[in-house]
Amino acid sequence: MHPLNRWWLRRRHGAGEWAALLQAAPAGTWVSLDLETTGMDPARDHILSLAAVPVRDGKVWLSERFERRVHTGRRFGIESIRYHYITPDEASAGEPITDVVRDFLHWLDGRRLLGYYIGFDLDMLAPHVRALTGFDLPNPVIDLGDEVAACQRRRRPDGPVKLDFDHITTTLGIPAIARHSALGDAVTVGLCWLALQRKGWPAD
Repeated sequence: MHPLNRWWLRRRHGAGEWAALLQAAPAGTWVSLDLETTGMDPARDHILSLAAVPVRDGKVWLSERFERRVHTGRRFGIESIRYHYITPDEASAGEPITDVVRDFLHWLDGRRLLGYYIGFDLDMLAPHVRALTGFDLPNPVIDLGDEVAACQRRRRPDGPVKLDFDHITTTLGIPAIARHSALGDAVTVGLCWLALQRKGWPAD
């Protein structure tokens, strides 16, 4: 979000419920975010689970995680279940999406968001964020894939860019934790980000 837009939002909402969300992002702190959804179309698919973990001081702080299952109220198919292993019965036991997003925004405050292809996650969250706050999510965003691509291009400007998640984790020496679960993917992305910051992208 442009600094002028953030300033305007602070002027308008700085004394309200979302004041903390509009504060400047603290240095050296990120929040690794991941969603599991019924599909890949933000216009018609729904969030099934949301997880996020703080990343700071060279660690992923699992003890401070935010993790919720979401009640969709909609049916979804076997292909979706094969991907994230969340059944309709489990989804029906989740919480309403409005409650989950409200709690997440209060937990998040102004911290930077981190993710892998995080634009999709933000597109899924966007209508719920706007419905609650009246504005788009103001937090700075870092995409792991974009950072890896930039590192690869610096090392080999004419070489291919490889952004497959398994390739990233293997190259950085990070185990993929509970793949295709929101919490597992959020933790893995956080660990990859720390490895990338610490040693950069390894030479071929």
